[in-house]
Amino acid sequence: MSADPQPRSMLGRFVDELEETIIAIILGAMTIITFVNVVLRYGFNTGLIWGLEATSLLFAWLVLFGVSYAVKKTAHLGVDAITGALPRQPRRVLALIAAAICILYAGLLLKGAWDYWSNFANLPQTTGRWFPTGFEEMGRTSYRGWYEVTDIPFPEWLRWIQPVMNEGMDYEKLPRFIPYFILPFGALLLLIRFIQAGVAIWRGTSMSLIVSHEAEEAVDDVAHLNRED
Repeated sequence: MSADPQPRSMLGRFVDELEETIIAIILGAMTIITFVNVVLRYGFNTGLIWGLEATSLLFAWLVLFGVSYAVKKTAHLGVDAITGALPRQPRRVLALIAAAICILYAGLLLKGAWDYWSNFANLPQTTGRWFPTGFEEMGRTSYRGWYEVTDIPFPEWLRWIQPVMNEGMDYEKLPRFIPYFILPFGALLLLIRFIQAGVAIWRGTSMSLIVSHEAEEAVDDVAHLNRED
C-alpha cells in the first residue's frame, strides 16, 4: 500500500532492481535451506547442521536491508490520524521534524553498528560517546577477526582472507565479520534513505515518511466485489 515512487533516472532504476534482486535472493536462499532441511530431517533422519544459523543470519540481512528499502518506497506503516487532519503546511513541518528525528536515530545506530562490527573486522572503533569524533588509534582496540560463527563452514574460495584477517591461520567456520557486515551497511543505507526522504519533504515532492490511508485503499480494492453482489 505504499506510494511506491518510481525512480526517474537510469541509475535509480538500476539501484531499485539491485535492491529487489538482493531481497529476492535472500528470501529464496532462506526458503531453499529450510525446505532441504525439512526433507533431510523427515526423509533421511539427518539435516544441515548449519541450516538454522544460516537462515537466522539471512533473516537478519533481510530485515536490516529491507528496512531502508521500505523507507525509500514509503512502505512503513504509521498512524496519521492527527497529521492527516492538519493543513498542508503544519503537516509538512511535523514531517520534517519526524525526518530529523529519524536521521538522528539512524546516525546513532550507524555509530553503534560500526563500533560493534569493527572489532570483528580488525578495524578501529569511533571515539565519542554519542557522536563519532574520530577513530581510535590502531592497537587500542581488542581485535576479534578470528571469531567465527557456530556452525556455518568456511567457504574454500575465501581462503585468501586468512592472511589478512587471521594472521595466516585457517578458519574452520565462517568468520563473524562477514555476516555481521550487514549491521553498519544496513544502518548506513537507513541513514541515506532518511536523508533522501527528508530532502523530498523539504522540496515538497513528498508529505510523509510513512504510508497512509492503507485501510481506505484496502476497502477500495474490494469495493467492486460488494457492488457485484
